[in-house]
Amino acid sequence: MSNHVTSPTPTSPADHESANSAASARTVAGSGAGGAVGIGEPVIATEAIEWFDRNARDLPWRKSEAGPWGVLVSEIMLQQTPVSRVLPAYEAWLARWPTPTALAADEPAEAIRAWGRLGYPRRALRLHACASVIAERHDGIVPDDVALLAALPGIGTYTAHAVATFAYRQRHPVVDTNVRRFVARVVAGEADSGAATTPADLRATEALLPLTPTRAARASAAFMEIGALICTARAPRCPVCPVAERCQWRAAGSPMAAGPTRRPQTYAGTDRQIRGRLLAILRDATDPVPTAALDAAWPDPARRAGALASLLDDGLAVEIVAGHYALGGTRWPVSDQSQSNG
Repeated sequence: MSNHVTSPTPTSPADHESANSAASARTVAGSGAGGAVGIGEPVIATEAIEWFDRNARDLPWRKSEAGPWGVLVSEIMLQQTPVSRVLPAYEAWLARWPTPTALAADEPAEAIRAWGRLGYPRRALRLHACASVIAERHDGIVPDDVALLAALPGIGTYTAHAVATFAYRQRHPVVDTNVRRFVARVVAGEADSGAATTPADLRATEALLPLTPTRAARASAAFMEIGALICTARAPRCPVCPVAERCQWRAAGSPMAAGPTRRPQTYAGTDRQIRGRLLAILRDATDPVPTAALDAAWPDPARRAGALASLLDDGLAVEIVAGHYALGGTRWPVSDQSQSNG
């Protein structure tokens, strides 16, 4: 799961702990779509797929009707966000904007508003920008080519691989935090492979994938599910792991990683919290919000002004007229601007 986005999120330490399982919620659209075991298939993949076929969670983006757009939406929403929080937002989003073209036709401000308190709201702008490009350049259809996917606004290698794999059942290494940890333990006997995905991580994961694309896609989903639900960072459930007998880390006595462990990000009292409070006021407003109304977001004027400036820089807020603000991407009528300014 990608860990590079930064913007305000009203999360707690418990949210960050549960977010470890978010990436496992991605999978091939349509359960049971793995096909028959191929010749020369890595046994780790075979055992992981068999376990996944019995234990995979029933989630809306895993169903065939989700389609490539549903997979893309889920991938963006699941970044650093637990499944329990994504589910209602995902369903509401697809009900309102069932296609990229539908979202592109609406203003960016509505995407931010609909994002609500899901967190990391720049993802809403990213999704709107993606939808606009898909509508304009790809006839409203999410591309099935990794290079074209990676060329979409804000989409990196991980998301491009994930959409091509889970929406179109292609063979690509889909490597997030949970997959890195799973592969590092099973193959290299290491407790953790580090904080960032490397070319070595991609090669190691790809080596475990079946050659048949549909089976490879299923294996990618299985690796994520095992890494999130069983091969966890803090309390791995090795006795119930489907590949426990082949795990090099377990064979070595399950040594813990050397060096300091990563601590969950704090939220209370941070600029992220201030930004979140300011956005909440703008989201709930039906007219441009005067500066004085934003004062309730935070008592420290300097920090409040700094947070507002960062929202303006990120495109999440816009100054409609002097001293009056709205969500970024708001297309305000000229008549309303004059009324607000008067």
